Amino acid sequence: MTIQNQIEQKLKDHGYKLTLQRKTILEVLLKNKNHFLSAEEIYLQTKEKYAQTNFSTIYRNLEILENIEMIHKINIHGATSQYEFISHNSHHHHIICKGCGKTELIDFCPLEEILDKLNHPDFTFTDHKFELYGYCTSCKEKTCKK
Repeated sequence: MTIQNQIEQKLKDHGYKLTLQRKTILEVLLKNKNHFLSAEEIYLQTKEKYAQTNFSTIYRNLEILENIEMIHKINIHGATSQYEFISHNSHHHHIICKGCGKTELIDFCPLEEILDKLNHPDFTFTDHKFELYGYCTSCKEKTCKK
């Protein structure tokens, strides 16, 4: 099954259609695979391909795509949210460059070990995210040259 078929099926399974604007947003996210983009960056790149796009449409679709777990949302430095297409179905976490937004997957989950050390019998965990932040080699070299 192609990625487009998988996308269409996942949207359909959640009661959504692959509209032209949604398709364009997803194309932008796929083109920038392994990098997080801000809503503004997604908007500008989407507008190049589909001029009728407006900013509220971007936000509305990003919210839908996040809710159906097609995209991952993060906040770096408490700044604006950034988004990445989830290109696989396995549980994972990220290493994220604070300079350029490049991401790499962490294909293991430390949650079980963390929960073993936490003793909260009166608390039910329902979700989690584990992200490590730093600088990729390229950004680190740029920072050191300043």
